[in-house]
Amino acid sequence: MITRTPTALQSGNATHGEDASEGVTLTLRQGTQDWQAQLRDAVRDPRALCRHLGLDPAWLPGAEEGHTLFPVRVPHAYLSRIHHGDADDPLLRQVLPLERESDSVAGFVGDPLEEAEHRPRPGLIHKYRNRVLLIASPACAINCRYCFRRHFPYAENSPSRAQWESTLDYLRQDTSINEAIFSGGDPLASPDRRLAWLAERLADIPHLKRLRLHTRLPVVIPDRVDGALLDWLTATRLQTVMVVHINHPNEIDTHVADAMARLRGAGVTLLNQSVLLRGVNDDVETLARLSERLFDVGILPYYLHVLDPVEGAAHFDVSDAEAVSLVETLRAHLAGFLMPRLVREIPGEASKTPLA
Repeated sequence: MITRTPTALQSGNATHGEDASEGVTLTLRQGTQDWQAQLRDAVRDPRALCRHLGLDPAWLPGAEEGHTLFPVRVPHAYLSRIHHGDADDPLLRQVLPLERESDSVAGFVGDPLEEAEHRPRPGLIHKYRNRVLLIASPACAINCRYCFRRHFPYAENSPSRAQWESTLDYLRQDTSINEAIFSGGDPLASPDRRLAWLAERLADIPHLKRLRLHTRLPVVIPDRVDGALLDWLTATRLQTVMVVHINHPNEIDTHVADAMARLRGAGVTLLNQSVLLRGVNDDVETLARLSERLFDVGILPYYLHVLDPVEGAAHFDVSDAEAVSLVETLRAHLAGFLMPRLVREIPGEASKTPLA
C-alpha cells in the first residue's frame, strides 16, 4: 500500500476529465480511433494524470518529480480501468510517478540485468544460447514505473535498416539460435510494415523456428490487435508466441478479452508474465484471481518475476522470502497449469533462476 493516501477532492467518470491548468479535455476514445492515434493521445503530463483521476493535489509535487526522472505516459484505454479518486488503485500504482523514485537505494542500479555486456550489435541482446532479443522499437505505449529498462540507452539501440542487415547476418552465422524475440520498448509500438519486413527476413533464416513478441500494447491499447498486425503474424512460417504483461486482474476488461480472442484466432500462442509488485499484486487472493482471469481469456500464466532492482523502483520490492511464501500458499488455490513460475533474472546465468 502507499504510505500516504490523501483523500480525493472530487469524484466522477473515470473515462472523462479535464486538465484545468492546460484547458485540455481528456476523453477516452477507445474504439473510435486507430491505435496510433490512441498512442499519440496518451496522457503525458503528471498534472493531467492527477486531475483526470481526481487525485488530491498533494500527490502532484511527487508526481512531477518522478516525471522528471521517467516521463508519464498512460493511454486513455488503460486510464478507463483505474478507479477515480483512489490513490491506492493497483493500476494507478503502476503508472503514477512518486517522489520516492529519486531515493538512492543500495543495490538498485541503472542496468540491473547488465544488458550492456550482451549487445553484440545495436538493438541486439544475446544473453542466452539459443535465442536472441531484438529491440524492435524504442517506444512504449505506457511507462510502467518499475520498468527494468527505464534507463536503457535506446538512442544507441534503434537500428537503421542497414544495421538490421548486420544483425540478420549475425543470426545467419549462429545456427544454435532458433528463436528471435521482439522486445523494446514495446515492439508493437512500431508500424506493422516495419515489423512485417523484419519478420519476413527472420523467416528466411532456416534454423529459426519461433518468433516471440514481448508486449504490453494489446493490454493497454487493445485496438492495436488490428487486421494489419494479424496479417503479418499469420503470414510468417515461424511459430508465433506472444508474451503479454499483465500484473493485476483489473487490467483485463472486455476490450482486452476481445483482443486476445483475435490473436488466438490467428494461431498465436498466448503467455503472460507478471512482476510481483508491492501494493499491486503482493497477496494470494489477487494472484489467484489474476491466473483465473488470464485463463478465462485464453492466456496461460508463464512467469511471475520478482522485481529487477532498477534504480527508481525500490518501493515496489517484495523480498524473495516473502515471494516464495506467497507462491507456496498460492499452490493451494490453483490448478498446476495455472501456476506461474516464480523466477529471478540473475546477470550471467544461463536462464531465469527459479525461486520456488
